[in-house]
Amino acid sequence: MKKKFTASVWQEEKWFVAQCNEFEIASQGKTKDEALANLKESIELHFEEPTATIFPEIYQLEAEVNATI
Repeated sequence: MKKKFTASVWQEEKWFVAQCNEFEIASQGKTKDEALANLKESIELHFEEPTATIFPEIYQLEAEVNATI
């Protein structure tokens, strides 16, 4: 299934950065077109079904955070 997304593109020094506006997905390239092509691939990989080659191990951990959750 194809779905349309919007992207913001800007330049940081020698690299162009493309960021999906709907999701926190970004990529970069040497040109705007390359950054957008890399972003397209990143979005497709993001929505690809995972296929584990081994079963994952589940862990619990604690982290010190300075925020109210």
